[in-house]
Amino acid sequence: MRFAAYQHQDHRGVAVLEEDGTLFPLTGVTSLTALIQETRGLPGLLAAGSAALGAPPGPHVSRVRLLPPLQPVSVRDFVTFEEHVEGVRRSVDGAAGVPEQWYAAPTFYFTNPHSIYGPHDDIPMPPGSAVLDFELEVGAVIGGEGRDLTPEQARDHIVGYTVFNDWSARDLQSAEMKVGLGPCKGKDTATTLGPHLVTADELEPHRDADGFLRLALTAEVNGDVVGRDLLSNMSWTFEEMTAYASRGTRVVPGDVLGSGTCGNGGCLAELWGRRGERTPPPLRPGDTVTLTVEGLGTLTNTVVPGVGPLPLPAGRRRPRERP
Repeated sequence: MRFAAYQHQDHRGVAVLEEDGTLFPLTGVTSLTALIQETRGLPGLLAAGSAALGAPPGPHVSRVRLLPPLQPVSVRDFVTFEEHVEGVRRSVDGAAGVPEQWYAAPTFYFTNPHSIYGPHDDIPMPPGSAVLDFELEVGAVIGGEGRDLTPEQARDHIVGYTVFNDWSARDLQSAEMKVGLGPCKGKDTATTLGPHLVTADELEPHRDADGFLRLALTAEVNGDVVGRDLLSNMSWTFEEMTAYASRGTRVVPGDVLGSGTCGNGGCLAELWGRRGERTPPPLRPGDTVTLTVEGLGTLTNTVVPGVGPLPLPAGRRRPRERP
C-alpha cells in the first residue's frame, strides 16, 4: 500500500495512492506522521488504508501537489555503502580506502528534520555554498517504539520505505569536518523525501536470501544518467541499522533511517573522488536532479538560487583567564 501526503487547492490530506493515480483520502487525517504514531505498526496502518479504499475516491494525483510523505520526528542518516565511502573520502578529505573502523558498526549522524522537502519542490542553494551535491538513498520509516532491539525484532518496527535525497554542500562539509565534528551545515538545509510511503509488505518480494532489499537505483542530472546501483549492496540491512539505532535509546514512530548514499554514482562527490576532477560539475541553479528507486518511485527537484549567509565574526582568540 502507498500513502501520499498532498495539497489540493486549500486542503491538505493523506491518502492511499492506487496504481492508476487515484487518491483515496483518509477521513480526518492531515498528517501521516500522526497516523503512524496513532496506529503504531504496520497492521494498524494497513487497516486505516483499507478503510479509506472503501470510501469515495478523491482527486487524481496529477491534480495535487505532493508533499513530503511525513514530517519525521528525527532523521538518522547512515553510511552503509563501501563504494560511496571510498569515493567521497577521497573527494572530501583526500584519504584513500575505507577506514577499518567503518566495518565495526553502521555509523550514522543526525540530520535536520525541520528541512524536509517534497518530491517535486525546488531546492534553494545553501547559504555560502557553491558546491552542491545530491545523494541517492532509501529511507526506512519506524512505526513502533523500541529499545535495545535485535535485528529480528526490528523488522516489525519498520512500517515502510521512501526515496531519500540527502542534499550536501560539499564545500561547507569539507571545511567543517576538519574540526572533527559534523557534518552539520553541509547537510542542514534540505532533505527530500517521497514521492510517497510504500508499506514494508510491498517490498518483501524484493528481499534476497541474506535479508537485503534488491532494488534498482538510478540518479540523473538534467536527464543524463550519472549513477546506477542496487540497494542490496548495503553492508547492513535496515533491520540491523534499526537495532543499532535503538541501542541504549529508543526508536519511535515517525523516525526515519537513511540507508546512506549508494555507490556507482549515487552522488557527484563519489565520482569526483574516483576521477580526480569535478566531472560532472557541482549542481547550480537550474539543474534538475531525478532519483528513482524500483518499487518506491521518483523524486524530481530543481535547484534554485538561495539566500546569502548573514555575516558572523570569526571565533575570537580569547585570553586564558581563570576565576
